[in-house]
Formats: sequence, structure tokens, C-alpha cells
Amino acid sequence: MKISDSKFVTLTYDLNVGEGDERELMEQATPEKPLEFIFGTNSMLKAFEDNIFGLSEGDKFNFTLNPEEAYGDFDESRIIELPKNIFEVDGKVDNEMLFEGNTLPMMDSDGNRLMGSVVSISDDVVTMDFNHPLAGETMHFEGTVQGVRDASPEEIAALFSGGGCSSGDCGGCSCGC
Repeated sequence: MKISDSKFVTLTYDLNVGEGDERELMEQATPEKPLEFIFGTNSMLKAFEDNIFGLSEGDKFNFTLNPEEAYGDFDESRIIELPKNIFEVDGKVDNEMLFEGNTLPMMDSDGNRLMGSVVSISDDVVTMDFNHPLAGETMHFEGTVQGVRDASPEEIAALFSGGGCSSGDCGGCSCGC
């Protein structure tokens, strides 16, 4: 069976970022924790899907996505200073949640959900970075197709009811979370 729309796909891969000899291992999907998704449901980057379309179980892949094909260039304007008091609950900041390096779910003034990483915290300002963690990165994927099968009606229904990414780690880059 070949990878195409509505197929349940299982992959293992190494994701390295960077150029030439300056590559760094960023993420791995292993046989114990593979990436699993339904192809053609906008849960993955289009360029990622384009590179695995038509592959079958056991096929190997090796491809590179530039920033324009993935998460775009790093945008300095997406680093924003916010008043610290917006992070207060009942008049107190939760330091278990608000700390440098943590990624927090946020909402903009239009009600859109977005993820932001805490860059720094001062007495009255929190600096947040709303770029995707892999913005500006060239991404190199090398892996193997572990399985391809028809997605069940239940799996498709779960995806569209918010089930989403099933890699087990929605902090990862490729699932688009």
C-alpha cells in the first residue's frame, strides 16, 4: 500500500537542523515512539507530505525542507513584551508555569490560539517569542516508512474532533502543533 490521502502512516526518522557540517539532531521518531498521522488532513507540513507521497512500508526517505517550505524565517517582530500582570491568577503569578524557556498557550486579541516561549522575565514585563521553535531552520529528515494502512472511520473522526497529533509529543516540529 502506498502513502496517499486518508492513509494512516507510521514513520521513524531523525530530524537534523542546520547547514553543512553544522547540523544538530533536533528530534527523533523511534520504533518505540514513531510518528503516526493520517496523510492529507493538514496535520503535517505540505512539503513534508509531498516528500513521502507514494512511498510504501519499508521505503527509506531523505529530504531537506528550507525555512520557506517549513516554518518560515525567524521574525524579530514576533518577539513581544507583555505586561507581567496578564499572567496573574487571583493576583499572583504562577512561577511553576511562568519561567524562562517555558512554552505557554496564549490567545491574541482576535481570539486566535498561539504558542509563545518565555524569553525573559523582569519585575513588570515578560518577553515572549511567538516564532515557531524551528522558524528560520533548514530541516533534514532521514527515515523509514514503518507502516501504511487505511485510516479507520474512528481515527478520522478523532482527528477532526481535536485528537490531532499522535506522535506522543506535540512539542515536536513536524506534527505542526
